[in-house]
Amino acid sequence: MSDVGAVPATVGVLGGGRMGAGIAHAFVLAGSRVAVVERDDDSVRMARGRVLATLMTSVEREATKEPLEDLTARVGFGTDLAAFADAALVVEAVPESLELKVDALSRVEAAVSPLAWLASNTSSISITTLANSLVRPERFLGLHFFNPVPPSKLVEIVVGEKSADELVVAAQGWVAALGKTPITVKDVPGFASSRLGLALGLEAIRMLEDGVASAEDIDAAMSLGYGHPMGPLKLTDVVGLDVRLGIAEYLHAMLGERFAPPALLRDMVERGELGRKSGKGFYEWPGEGS
Repeated sequence: MSDVGAVPATVGVLGGGRMGAGIAHAFVLAGSRVAVVERDDDSVRMARGRVLATLMTSVEREATKEPLEDLTARVGFGTDLAAFADAALVVEAVPESLELKVDALSRVEAAVSPLAWLASNTSSISITTLANSLVRPERFLGLHFFNPVPPSKLVEIVVGEKSADELVVAAQGWVAALGKTPITVKDVPGFASSRLGLALGLEAIRMLEDGVASAEDIDAAMSLGYGHPMGPLKLTDVVGLDVRLGIAEYLHAMLGERFAPPALLRDMVERGELGRKSGKGFYEWPGEGS
């Protein structure tokens, strides 16, 4: 379907939220033709705005030598899964819900060529569990991109029990062609990145809850003391407190009490303080949110 070290010629992305839009942007910039499919016309409009904004930023920052009109000509938007009929790869990027992802992947598989590869952008849900709903589980793995996608240098390739070796090698090539670094991990709860990142983030929330220090000082301990580009509380704001809570609940069920969500995290999500996307989390985000 594609040469190792090159992106697929045609790529589908199911879901045009922050992650899906970022994934679409990455493949367009690398030369793919991309179809983004959303659930309704309003979501399509918002997805189009996100992708076009990131493409324009890349042109303005001279991250690409291609003119904006050439980039935008390679990406389409709609609500019909038939847009994936010719896709060599489809990446699912719907919200982090097992039921939602199982339904989405089953519908995508029915709409694509039997030779198409499928991937999920899940940050924690078992790839093997998702694969169990597919007719061709060997053609499926995890491609976990990081938020925000354009500047992020990492993609986690998650290998399910039935993922074909050929697919794993191809995925490593795709990620390199996107200008990012692949890491390849076994399908275990939380994979590598979410498991480690969540452990740090939850402990930072507990420290804030216990009054150990302010959010700013807790973050400074990691950014200045350990060289992290962003502290764990600010990163939780960027990822989304609701997303972090969902992952914590899943890992708590799978791995035990060390991943139990702190009461502060639950309370903030209940209040709608979801981080950057809502305008308020552990920090204020002026101009963001609704």
